[in-house]
Amino acid sequence: MNDMSLTNLQAGKTMISAAAVEALAARLRGRVLDGRDPAYDEARTIWNATVDRRPGLIVQAAGASDVIDAVRFAAENQLLVSVRGGGHNIAGNAVCDGGLMIDLSPMKSVRVDRTTKRAWVEPGATLADVDKETQAFRLVLPTGINSTTGIAGLTLGGGFGWTARKFGLTIDNLLSADVVTASGELVRASPTEHRDLFWGLRGGGGNFGVVTAFEFQLHELGPDVVAGLVVHPFAEAESVLKQYRQVLETAPDELTCWAVMRQAPPLPFLPAEWHGREVLLLAMCYCGDPEAGEKPTADLRSIGEPIADVVGPVPFVAWQQAFDPLLAPGARNYWKSHDFMELSDQTIGILTDAVRQLPGPECEIFVGHVGGAAGRVAVEETAFPQRNSHFVMNVHARWREPTMDQACIEWARRLFEAARPHAAGTAYINFMPGDEVDRVEAAYGGNYRRLVEVKRRYDPQNLFRMNQNVRPTELRGAA
Repeated sequence: MNDMSLTNLQAGKTMISAAAVEALAARLRGRVLDGRDPAYDEARTIWNATVDRRPGLIVQAAGASDVIDAVRFAAENQLLVSVRGGGHNIAGNAVCDGGLMIDLSPMKSVRVDRTTKRAWVEPGATLADVDKETQAFRLVLPTGINSTTGIAGLTLGGGFGWTARKFGLTIDNLLSADVVTASGELVRASPTEHRDLFWGLRGGGGNFGVVTAFEFQLHELGPDVVAGLVVHPFAEAESVLKQYRQVLETAPDELTCWAVMRQAPPLPFLPAEWHGREVLLLAMCYCGDPEAGEKPTADLRSIGEPIADVVGPVPFVAWQQAFDPLLAPGARNYWKSHDFMELSDQTIGILTDAVRQLPGPECEIFVGHVGGAAGRVAVEETAFPQRNSHFVMNVHARWREPTMDQACIEWARRLFEAARPHAAGTAYINFMPGDEVDRVEAAYGGNYRRLVEVKRRYDPQNLFRMNQNVRPTELRGAA
């Protein structure tokens, strides 16, 4: 390695020598990659294909000591830092241009204690990795709905999916975390140690450090749940959504149902004449005894006259992976999101109008059903901003060709603006794209001021700013 290979490594003041990089590499159990390494392009490639950045260096960490060394190296050399867990974040914050990318994906250990119903999880693990280990003991951690998502980013942003109404958000089940702070110190955050940091980690994103281990509380569930899809003609969407809304008013915590509007993919249980036509899907899961789930799911399945109904007992792990084919890496993606206190008639009209203008066959709108146990946590108990909303909308623009960028992005933005008057004002930060930096304070609502105080204590120089950034007070408004 020579100095010429480091021209893309942008230091704050001085050129970083090859000797300094070699010394860093010698201290690590993992490895250091630069642009000449055959593994470099794979390491910098993430889920969202609109993101194409080139870090000056990539540290692929094998453990906490590697993370400590990488953070100290970045701080000493005033490098821009990004942190990759699963690389699934829509904003692409896992990858930086010209700085140091800390790649945690090699750190995938998941250890389960079936007696205490606890799991210790490293930050490179995916939801599939977690489910594989926990379901071996018929235990579950509430997470998201796409098994290729990384556990670290999902957790730090909040984490919700099919089991959140019964067992709370992912952060509500976080017992402790090991964190490398901006000073390069490894600390443990829990209800009794670094309590302010523990509060901030539960929804505050990657603002305060690099988590090298999570400790979670698990719950009994599985191996089977009642889950599946009911597919309706889009012509009936408004009527179906209004009945859906009504059924959910009395739904038990065990039942979650999300509404998805898109062009029908070529699913094997759909008649061929429906492939490529707009449909409304009700995706539901009853996370309790399968026999007890028959009645609650029947209330949803009795709505309208569906094209297909494939709800029934299914392995929980299989249901967790059911949407993976529609969310595989390699496509271009742009999201816009709102929280809603209610799914009003006006909101339903806005959503259905937008579906009539879909710019591409993979674009979709989904409305996530939350509340339940996740909604019974006090707003100030965690950094997660919105405990009162009942629905989360994600406008998911997804396409393949760069020539479609403008049409797809503008479609998502138009819908977002049209729905804004009916929204709660907060947002789920994991659904926020990279161009929403001005929305962060509003997204956190009343919790933002406290987040700033935690940021000032643990990262006063804003080393960790490749995220939905909470700036230290003295740096607000700075570049």
